[in-house]
Amino acid sequence: MAEKHNKKNDYVKKDTMLIVAIVALAIGFFGGVVLTVYKTRTQESVKTPMPPPQAQTVQGDVTEMAAKIFELEKRTAQSPDDVEAWVQLGNLYFDTDNFAKAIPAYEKSLELNPKNPNVLTDLGVMYRRNGQPKEAVKVFDRAIQADPRHETSRFNKGVVLMHDLKDVEGAIKAWEGLIEINPLAVSSSGQPIDQLIQQLKKSK
Repeated sequence: MAEKHNKKNDYVKKDTMLIVAIVALAIGFFGGVVLTVYKTRTQESVKTPMPPPQAQTVQGDVTEMAAKIFELEKRTAQSPDDVEAWVQLGNLYFDTDNFAKAIPAYEKSLELNPKNPNVLTDLGVMYRRNGQPKEAVKVFDRAIQADPRHETSRFNKGVVLMHDLKDVEGAIKAWEGLIEINPLAVSSSGQPIDQLIQQLKKSK
C-alpha cells in the first residue's frame, strides 16, 4: 500500500500514512481507551476501490493486486538484492492482510538495508498481527534506534505494550519519549498523548 517512495513518517499528519485496521479490544481497565497502530508510508498505497456495487470493479481491483504481487515475486526472485522490490512486496502483502508473507519480505529488505525505520515499523505491525507482540516491540525498538525521532514507532510501541502486553508503565514510558519529541502529538482518536498519559497514570 508502481509506487513512489515517500520518506515522511510523521503519523500526526494524515497524508503520510493510513490507520491500520487493527482495533485493540482490551478496554475496561484503561477507561475505554482504544487505540490503533499506524502503518508508515514508505510508498503510495495501492488504490482501494470506492464502494460502487459493481462486482466487476472489485474483481478488477483484486486482479490488479494479484498481478502486482506476481510481478514483484518474480522481480525479487530474479533480483534478490533489490531492496525496493522487497519493500513493495512487503507492503502489498501488508495491504492484503497476508502478514505471514509480509514478515519475511520485510525481513529480507532489512537484511539489505537494516536501518530503515519505516520498514521496521511496518514489520512490527505485521508481527503484532501475527500474534507476536513481543517481537513487535523489539522491532519498534530497532526503528527507534535507527531514528530516535521516529514518532510512529514510539506510538505503536506504546499501543502494543498497553493493549497486548498489559504493560501500562512501559506504554507510559514509550509515550513520554514521544511527547519529548513532539509535545503536540495526538492519538488516532485525536486525543493529545500527554492527556492520555495522565489518564493512564490516574487509572493505575
